[in-house]
Amino acid sequence: MKTDGRATYSAKSFDHLKGLTGISDGQIAEHLDLYAGYVKQVNSLAQELSEMRVDRKEAYEYDGMVLHELYFSSLKPGGDSRPSDRQGLGRALAETFGSVERWQDHFQAIAGMRGIGWVILFEDPASHRLINQWVSLHQDGIPARWNPLLVLDVWEHAFMRDYKASERAKYIEAFFKNVDWSVVEQRLSEPAAVKSAA
Repeated sequence: MKTDGRATYSAKSFDHLKGLTGISDGQIAEHLDLYAGYVKQVNSLAQELSEMRVDRKEAYEYDGMVLHELYFSSLKPGGDSRPSDRQGLGRALAETFGSVERWQDHFQAIAGMRGIGWVILFEDPASHRLINQWVSLHQDGIPARWNPLLVLDVWEHAFMRDYKASERAKYIEAFFKNVDWSVVEQRLSEPAAVKSAA
């Protein structure tokens, strides 16, 4: 739906997330409430922009909405086995990092760093190489046109109901027990021009 020429967004449903391993339904419910707030803010800011009250927060709110959609849509209860080097994603990870295991070690090491933000596995569309990147704020540090394949939210709101601040590593382990690798594989195989958040 559009209002005054601008899109109106609706919070997506992620009902399939009930029963994740190591991440409680209560934690997911709180996290989804935060995500719904980003959607509400994007719509509110779009209205303000249409009334010519331009606000620099639109990129922050919009990217917060999209990154949460990417995060939630790549999870499912029980997850999948990590991709093998016989699959497209596994081959791409091995080509860049030496093996799927070395990629995951690198990704988890970045996720374990002090600070708040996101860890994102990107595909560089020019070289087709895969790159792990830390992004502190939603709108800062995301390389233009790179394709996000796997997104891990490491802001405290993503895990503080289930784990202490000092137990981020346990949350990261739980995240990997719930990754829907078929979604990540699909993001790699889709042409960048048609990729959507989920």
